[in-house]
Amino acid sequence: MSMYWETEEHRSFRDQVRRFTEQAVVPQIDQWEAEGRLPLSLHREAAEAGVLQVGFPEALGGIEVPDRFFELIVIEELCRAGSGGLIASLLSLGIGLPPIVALGSDVLKQRVIPPVLAGDAVSALAITEPSGGSDVANLKTRAVRDGDHYVLNGSKTFITSGMRADWITVAARTGAPGMHGITLFAVPGDTPGLARSALDKMGWRCSDTATLYFDQCRVPADCVIGQENAGFLGIMRNFNSERLALAAQAIGLAQCAYDEALAWARERETFDKPLVQRQVIRHKLVDMLTAIHAQRACLHALAWRCGQGEAPIAELCMLKNGATAMLEQVAGEAVQILGGAGYLIGSRAERIFRETKVLSIGGGASEVMKDLAARQLGL
Repeated sequence: MSMYWETEEHRSFRDQVRRFTEQAVVPQIDQWEAEGRLPLSLHREAAEAGVLQVGFPEALGGIEVPDRFFELIVIEELCRAGSGGLIASLLSLGIGLPPIVALGSDVLKQRVIPPVLAGDAVSALAITEPSGGSDVANLKTRAVRDGDHYVLNGSKTFITSGMRADWITVAARTGAPGMHGITLFAVPGDTPGLARSALDKMGWRCSDTATLYFDQCRVPADCVIGQENAGFLGIMRNFNSERLALAAQAIGLAQCAYDEALAWARERETFDKPLVQRQVIRHKLVDMLTAIHAQRACLHALAWRCGQGEAPIAELCMLKNGATAMLEQVAGEAVQILGGAGYLIGSRAERIFRETKVLSIGGGASEVMKDLAARQLGL
């Protein structure tokens, strides 16, 4: 389905990402789900296909694009594989690298970013802690200056790509309590004192997720991202893009579940008629597509505004909540239409249904999003 904003350049890029998804991902996604990880070779293939570099500066190995819609195309086309874990892990650079791009020194940028964009290294973001998730301003991991190093102690959890990451963007407290005492660090994955343990999950099975432990980790001072005690702004700027991407993922996966349910309804016969000829099923499908279209329209409007330099925080919070709630509804209906087939591992709808809750929790829980939106709206 062509979008009103699509140019020939958009369409050509969409075809490029679709070929990558169909050829490099779809045939092996079930195996990767069972193994609980993506191979590093997939990152290199994605880089060769121009999937990883979109939106990053050309001087650092990226592909500069004129608008945010190219990033949405990447997510939408990857969603055709029906795996949120694929997107979370393959594109974890999308949350790990932006603080370095925005705030890092030129030396740090050149050291970290090109290998990740080439698919030779993996980037992760480590904010969430065992003691609190969405309460970022009160994180407890601490970094203390010691000569030309910082000594890092603490732990992070629910870290996407945490087991494989070669570079970890870590938020740690270097100053007083609250948002003004936080600093961001680019921590090498081979830093002595860094330990990792894998987390087993209901969904996102092919995305490795970890708890990270920092025990007297000595991080060079030149790995500080931006200024000391000024990291909170970098985190907040990151969240706007992350929430837009999470909403795009919810919408793309809902479309995938709908497509599978529609195909099943057309070929499945009940009482000598295709399932799709049953009025109750046709109405379900119309309701599903109506909900998808409504959220997609909001997504495109906000992507355009963000591309103009705006930061519509309240609207992004509401979009994330609306899109993730819509996904839960659509995925549930898709499983219902597939019936027993939708309950079996191997259907895209089954996998998507299991993965719905992570999107309403990650990037700021739905309840936190409502409260933040209310404050931004002056309610």
